[in-house]
Amino acid sequence: MLFNKPVTDIIRQRKSIRSYMDKPIEEEKINTLKKFLSTNTIGPLETKSRFIFITAAAQDKKSLKGLITYGMIKNPMGFIIGSVENAPYNLEDFGYLMEKNILKATDLGLGTCWLGGTFSSSRFAQKIALQNNEILPAVTPVGYAISKINAIDSVIRNASGANNRKPWSSLFLKDDKPLSMEEAGHYATPLEMVRLAPSANNFQPWRIIKDSLSNTYHFYMKRNPGLKQFFFMKADLQRVDIGIAMCHFALTAEEKGLTGVWTIRNPKLKGMANKLYYTATWIGSNE
Repeated sequence: MLFNKPVTDIIRQRKSIRSYMDKPIEEEKINTLKKFLSTNTIGPLETKSRFIFITAAAQDKKSLKGLITYGMIKNPMGFIIGSVENAPYNLEDFGYLMEKNILKATDLGLGTCWLGGTFSSSRFAQKIALQNNEILPAVTPVGYAISKINAIDSVIRNASGANNRKPWSSLFLKDDKPLSMEEAGHYATPLEMVRLAPSANNFQPWRIIKDSLSNTYHFYMKRNPGLKQFFFMKADLQRVDIGIAMCHFALTAEEKGLTGVWTIRNPKLKGMANKLYYTATWIGSNE
C-alpha cells in the first residue's frame, strides 16, 4: 500500500509549510521516507530521477537566502533533494515523482513546501552529487508544521492566492466546451484532485481535454509568460506543474480502480487546443 490514508484525503490535507517546529523527525519516519524515495525513481514518461533526504544544517538554510520568499523558510528539520536526467520530458516526470514524495511526507504527518529555482549550483547539488547530465529543479523542506500560522506565512499565502483555485469550467474541456462532472463520470474525482494541485505562483497551468467517445484525457499546458520574468526561475516550473497534475490524476484514478496508461500522442485538436501546449495523454479503459 502506497499510503496509509486515502490519497484524496492527503491531497486535501497538504499545504505549503514555511515555518516548522523545533522538533526532530523520528528515525522511523526518516527511514520510511528514505525507503520511499529510493524506489520512486521512474516517471510515467520514463525519465529517471534521484531523491535523497538530508538532515538540515546551517549551510543548507543559507542556500535559500536571496530566493525571495524562499528565504522565509523557518527552521526545517530536513530537506528532500531531487535531480533528474536531461531528457525531453524530464521536468514533467520530476514533478510527478517529487509530488509523490511530498504526498508521502504528508501521509507521515510532515509538512513540506515546493521550492523551485536555481539549485543546480547550490549546496543541495553537492549533497546529491549532481551529475553533468542532470539538473536540480526543486527541493522541499521537511518538518513538523508550527501549530498556528504566523503573520508572514499568512501574507505569503494570501499574496500567492494559495487558497484559491480556478473553477472546473476553465480547466477541463470536451468538444471545446467546459466538461461537466456528469460527463467526467468516474474521473470526476481524479480531475478534482488535479484542480487542488499546487503550482508555481498558483498559476494552475494545466488544461485537460476529454475525448468525446472514450476515457481518454489529453493534458495540456496554458503557458503563463509572467513566470519567466522572475530571474531566479531557471527551471521551467510550469512543466513541473503539469507533472504534479498528472501525479494527482493517476494516483486518484488508481485508488478508484480506474486503469489506464500514459502515452505521448498529440491528437492535434482544433479550437482551444491551438492556444495550448500538448504534454501527454491518459488512455483509460472503458469500464
